[in-house]
Amino acid sequence: MFMKRTFYSFSFGCRVNEAEKIALDKKLLALDYKWDEFHPDFYIINSCAVTGKAEREVRQHIYQTRKKFPETIIVVTGCAATSWKQQNIQITEIDYLIENTKKDKIPEILSQNHLSGLQIQSPKDKKNTINIHDKFISSGRRMIKIQDGCDRFCSYCIVATLRGKPQSRSIENIVKEIQANESETQEIILTAINTECFGKDTGETLIGLIQAILKNTTIPVISFGSIHPWSITDEFLSFYTSILSTNRFLPFFHIPIQSGSDTILRLMNRGYTSDEIKNTVIKLKTINPNTIIGTDIIVGFPGETDREFQETYDFLQTSPIDKIHVFRFSPRIGTAAEKLRKIYKEPTPIEKRERSAKLIKLHELKNSLRTTT
Repeated sequence: MFMKRTFYSFSFGCRVNEAEKIALDKKLLALDYKWDEFHPDFYIINSCAVTGKAEREVRQHIYQTRKKFPETIIVVTGCAATSWKQQNIQITEIDYLIENTKKDKIPEILSQNHLSGLQIQSPKDKKNTINIHDKFISSGRRMIKIQDGCDRFCSYCIVATLRGKPQSRSIENIVKEIQANESETQEIILTAINTECFGKDTGETLIGLIQAILKNTTIPVISFGSIHPWSITDEFLSFYTSILSTNRFLPFFHIPIQSGSDTILRLMNRGYTSDEIKNTVIKLKTINPNTIIGTDIIVGFPGETDREFQETYDFLQTSPIDKIHVFRFSPRIGTAAEKLRKIYKEPTPIEKRERSAKLIKLHELKNSLRTTT
């Protein structure tokens, strides 16, 4: 009987998704599956649903994959998969649609249905196969997922619904994972759905995690994929000051701020004002002038008139933010913003496109000024 055991995996969206994909790859390799991007028996897609555009891209990728590999078993997991499950959306090209809560079980699901009698490889055997396809591992950078879920429920965001309640890994568990590959690692990138939620369910803290990594590993560089605004407290700023001399903490912070207009921030349910977040980034730059700060901004949110957009533009122009990643608002079923659209006027697609272009130009200007000074 033919035994299916080759696979290829692809991830959309955030670095948490990428970290999950890498962890899944390792599990499959340990079960003696082989990586094969040209003739995979299984094609695994870790999907994203943060915007309508992201979801469309996932659908397009599924259709293209089915056309390219008509006999391959297509497995779709992640946030879009979870949303489609909740809405009972059927996509004929998909063989397995697996929600986020069962993502870790994919190797077992596939093995039970398609394989039998698999033997787990020893750690010595596994090391020879993992570097084949992971660009982060091969470059000496490793993404470490530290937390999942969110309890913020920002009005535009469906992720809290699709990811569920916050769940943190223990500091001990995270440190052990880092130590297991310490000699091959130059940088670890800590990823989370919401860094503010780390440790809420375990009684530990983000600062405690960084302290433990600094103390118990020799990793040269530690960084965040993103760090959320609510994580950067006065206590965190004091801690950041105290570890500068180690030269091990990368002075880069991607902080998803989403708007520079107080009106829009209130409608988004972000819980801070533009002045508060500007003071935070100024403090980061004051502590270490070499710190680079990036952010995410949503344009075209319901209620965003020319005035609110200009407030965001002015905020970004005058704050020490170096990199701007721009998203156009798209409604997500089940979010508060879906209802806000019935109360507040939503900018037109043309307005969204024009505002996005203005912020992209501002990003390019800031970036050119930074690189020439």
